[in-house]
Amino acid sequence: MPDLHYDHPRLAILYDLLCGWSADGDFYLSLADGEPKSILDLGCGTGLICDAYAARGHDVTGVDPSSSMLDIARQKPHGGRIEWVECYSQDFRSDKRFDLIIMTGHAFQVLLDETAVLAALAAMREHLTDGGRIVFESRNPEIDWKTRWDGGVSEVVQDELVVRETRHVVSYGEGRVHFETSYHFPSETLVSTSKLLFLSRGEIERYIQVSGLRTEAVYGDWDRKPFDELTSDEMIFVVRHA
Repeated sequence: MPDLHYDHPRLAILYDLLCGWSADGDFYLSLADGEPKSILDLGCGTGLICDAYAARGHDVTGVDPSSSMLDIARQKPHGGRIEWVECYSQDFRSDKRFDLIIMTGHAFQVLLDETAVLAALAAMREHLTDGGRIVFESRNPEIDWKTRWDGGVSEVVQDELVVRETRHVVSYGEGRVHFETSYHFPSETLVSTSKLLFLSRGEIERYIQVSGLRTEAVYGDWDRKPFDELTSDEMIFVVRHA
């Protein structure tokens, strides 16, 4: 099942307020410059990037396992022009083939084992046009994410109510992080439990290769600077057919 902060209707409404448009959105939008393209967004969430693509005339399909997130996505300004599919990325099947397949918001890291990773990459390969690109990101495991995340606090205003978000890292090690995010509303507190997989660049590239794909580039930030294992927060993979 999706984490509570994706699936609970009250928390899904907060998503765009807490995780709105930023540099990653600009990066992914720039991948579709030029003539109209067929685009698949795996783990599309509330459809923020899908809507931006559709506004530029692209043929867009958004896939997500959360019905609550998709309900919000359908209400976007161009939501009626987008095909929305409720399923997990690794289970997606379609007769369509896509010029660009993306997986944003670190959704790649919710694939928690080798079976899920390989199934998701197989689905991407199967639905990619001959000259198409797959682009996704994963956080660099060499960064001390436990220190960055543990005890984190933020606030957001929803309908004139202040919602406080706090984060607690439950466990950290062996390539996995387990944390809890609490959302403190004036009338209740909702707690979402999350687990993420942190693979190294080498491990991800190995999975890409055995999936019949090849790595074209790995960026370390949204300005396309080369990935540096010691300092880069992001590992942004650009992938094509082998």
